[in-house]
Amino acid sequence: MKQVNPSLRPTRRRFLTDMAAGTAVAGVSDIAFLSQLHAVPAAEAKVSPEAVQLLPEIEPTVRLIEDTPRARLMEVVAERIKAGMSYRELLAGLLLAGVRNVEPRPSVGFKFHAVLVVHSAHLASLSSPAADRWLPVFWALDNFKSAQARDVREGNWTMPPVNQKQVPSAAQAKRAFRRAMNRWDEEAADAAVTGLVRGHGANQ
Repeated sequence: MKQVNPSLRPTRRRFLTDMAAGTAVAGVSDIAFLSQLHAVPAAEAKVSPEAVQLLPEIEPTVRLIEDTPRARLMEVVAERIKAGMSYRELLAGLLLAGVRNVEPRPSVGFKFHAVLVVHSAHLASLSSPAADRWLPVFWALDNFKSAQARDVREGNWTMPPVNQKQVPSAAQAKRAFRRAMNRWDEEAADAAVTGLVRGHGANQ
């Protein structure tokens, strides 16, 4: 496998520094479009759990992120933002694109870091001035495309539909999940988690 020079990897610090300086990054030759995006008010940056669901209205955003080449994604997304795409819509689409396209195995981390880091990017946005809140999300977009390309090289995994026959009832889900985890049974654990989220609240 070809080794990547660590100095060329799109770290958050390098990405944000380059973006702030107007330097070309991630194959984008001109990032002046970022200065044309509207600031993100604090109210718009607040995201509720209900926003991160693969509903029909969010599917086009997910597909846009999945299908647009990495070198064009930031400019394409910027155009969508200027046309009305909200911060919350972009963040939800990014998270769902990662969940659907980046395999979380053999162990969580590695390329799946592109999914885990979306929350960190959101926290960085919340801590930033309104005019700079897009920057961490744009970094996370580019990071996803890098992970997506790696996933393609390693087998092109896509999250399959839930096998409804394997999903336990809400009353049985917790016990089924514990049993699956104790046995390191990934397929059974996935089915049990589906039953858990259908029958239990986020704080349970």
